[in-house]
Amino acid sequence: MATVVVVHGIGRQYEGADLLHTDLAAALRDGVRLAEHIPPRADEIGVAFYGDLFREEGLKGVGEADAEDGGVEAELALRWWRAAARMDPESVQSPDDTADARGKTPRGVKSALRALSMSRFATRAAERALLGELHQVRDYLYGDRREPVLARVCKEITDDTRVVVGHSLGSIVAYEALCALPGHGVRALVTLGSPLGIRNLVFERLRPEPKDGKGRWPGDSVRWTNICDPHDVVALEERLGGLFGGGDATITDDPLQEGSVRAVSDRTVVNGWRAHDLGRYLTAKATGTAIGEGLTR
Repeated sequence: MATVVVVHGIGRQYEGADLLHTDLAAALRDGVRLAEHIPPRADEIGVAFYGDLFREEGLKGVGEADAEDGGVEAELALRWWRAAARMDPESVQSPDDTADARGKTPRGVKSALRALSMSRFATRAAERALLGELHQVRDYLYGDRREPVLARVCKEITDDTRVVVGHSLGSIVAYEALCALPGHGVRALVTLGSPLGIRNLVFERLRPEPKDGKGRWPGDSVRWTNICDPHDVVALEERLGGLFGGGDATITDDPLQEGSVRAVSDRTVVNGWRAHDLGRYLTAKATGTAIGEGLTR
């Protein structure tokens, strides 16, 4: 059984567990080795695959008719656009500089996706692909995909699992899965490029529901490390420490320190022009440190 379980993020619907495992296991092992820990064997690394649950059947795909200018997708796309413009002003024009003739709101989802396609986050990805990823966030948090996705991921977390790594939407799934498994033996949760801290759209929609502005801690013995690239627009809220557990959020490049188990350790990495890429997150020394320490606790 897997001692490390990786929960992938959005846009993986055309892949599979074995296909992902080949690349992700190698990247994870490289990151742990870079952090001077003994990497787990490839067969000790599991991929909790759920991408097929978002794969459309038949001939229908994501087209322009799906790009509505209202709802969750529009709000999330606009927030990503503003973040991308702030981070890459030379490549991405601010939505506040491209308002429509009425001067009140930007031009909608399609304009946001076009701008995002030029950012470090998207690495010039197609608008259709970005729209599909927005749909996946919506369908998990607001639609009917949450239960089947959680069932798939919870099944992969066994008594042998000591570390759970969640990327992008997968960080939400990983967090909720641990909350849904009382008494689990997981010692470390590592979230990468996480949207968990996005207020109104994500944070308040979590299960279990946050109370008094704080999310539930995902297990009594869990040490939580949250890692993001400053140019990763998915992680609109870089600091999770103020939203989960105790203590103030602090972004640091120092190694993990001993202390209260109920405090998120927020850390930064630099992934270059693929700011949201899971492989680059996994090969980072900070990620390898969090995984390696989780395996040796």
